Amino acid sequence: MNPAASPSRTRLGRNVLALAAVSFLTDVASDMTYPLLPVFLASVLGASATAVGAIEGAAESTAALLKLASGWWSDRLARRKPLVLAG
Repeated sequence: MNPAASPSRTRLGRNVLALAAVSFLTDVASDMTYPLLPVFLASVLGASATAVGAIEGAAESTAALLKLASGWWSDRLARRKPLVLAG
């Protein structure tokens, strides 16, 4: 294949690759803590299985309700850019 005939590819810059690596490592680090939180609550803080379940259930319920409300709100906004920038 002739290199001149092949379509040119845009290479990602070093800053983009560094940001991708940092984002990946941050996600891995935060996702590793979620399975350990119930173990920490039970073994170190002495929480019962019922208390750990209630804490996890409250956290998941709150997240689900906030996702539902923010999705509804996002659908009603004329401009979504401020909502996206807010996180």
